[in-house]
Amino acid sequence: MLSLIVALPSMAATGSGTTVATDKVQDPDPLAPPPLQSMSIMLDWYVNPTHGPLIVAQQKGFFSERGLNIKISTPADPSAPPKLVAAGREDLAISYQPQLHLQVDQGLPLVRVGTLIGTPLNVLMVRDDSNIHSIADLKGKTVGYSVGGVEEVLLDTMLKHSGLSLNDVKLVNVNFSLTPALISRKVDAVTGAFRNFELAQMEQEGVKGRPFFVEEEGVPNYDELILVANNKTLIEKKALIARFLDAIEDATMWIINHPDEGWDTFKSYDPVLDNEVNKKAWYASIPRFALRPAAMDARRYLDFEAFLFDRGIVKKRASLEKLAVDINALPSS
Repeated sequence: MLSLIVALPSMAATGSGTTVATDKVQDPDPLAPPPLQSMSIMLDWYVNPTHGPLIVAQQKGFFSERGLNIKISTPADPSAPPKLVAAGREDLAISYQPQLHLQVDQGLPLVRVGTLIGTPLNVLMVRDDSNIHSIADLKGKTVGYSVGGVEEVLLDTMLKHSGLSLNDVKLVNVNFSLTPALISRKVDAVTGAFRNFELAQMEQEGVKGRPFFVEEEGVPNYDELILVANNKTLIEKKALIARFLDAIEDATMWIINHPDEGWDTFKSYDPVLDNEVNKKAWYASIPRFALRPAAMDARRYLDFEAFLFDRGIVKKRASLEKLAVDINALPSS
């Protein structure tokens, strides 16, 4: 016969001769940190210096200090992240203010909750050795682009600012190969290039670029990289998003105070980031980082909405609260 050994609670004698069980559940350590709460964020593209505050916050532990476990992912399709947030499959996504206006107009339940890059990055770029010294010189030239819609509106605005129109240029979709198309002279200019990256990329290839800045050519100022959330679940996730943005703000200030150490911290995220183009883009990006990521400039969003409405790009003007919020000003759930 097999003997069975059963674990019993330990017993202790009392003064009355009876025994009582002494096993009990240990109270949690009052000094132990609370369990981390998970959040997911999808980038707009592969990791690059424009994501600096997010990556540094992850590497420096600013998220975990606030009880957050942040999952960062990259998309196979750059248009996917906002759609995944709208579908409730991601908590946050990095997107672009100009695109947000179109997506809200299309009925997607998206709203801006934070800003990473607080100035336009978009430029129209030509080779420095070309005969194009002003926007007016683009007449009869070929212009490459990657994404239709907003990019065409920005280009049209820049052209009209110099007395031209889209009919005066030939548009060619270069399919996200802006720099190669310009270097190889397949096009005379490209629109949608980022001033902090493509210029460095061209220099790395031995070709100097000449940028024309959209905000100097008739386009209203806007936030380039923003954080979008689903407006249907915004209130219930308010506290998490606010803590996330606090961490981003701390990371931004730390980068500004320690730019060289910031570069070392950024590139430690992935060895593939450690290259000369990214290093130049890192230092070019620092002045563009939003110092107050949660702060919202109401006029900027309303002005850009009016800009797109006047040009027929959005069918109906959206109210401010449909476009952007200050997460810290929202009521609690």
